[in-house]
Amino acid sequence: MKKIRITQVKSRIGQPLRQKRSLDALGLKKMHQTVEHNATVQILGIVESVKHLVTVEEI
Repeated sequence: MKKIRITQVKSRIGQPLRQKRSLDALGLKKMHQTVEHNATVQILGIVESVKHLVTVEEI
């Protein structure tokens, strides 16, 4: 299974609650924090909803 590395590059301040909860679900609490996840359909869907706040790279 492919893995992806997700890094938060923009602030969550001023974003809707749903997007803040999506970042929490990914495990991102701070700016420039990086997490690694398997590239499942669920994770990719969450990333799609906050794509303007994060960068994604394949590992």
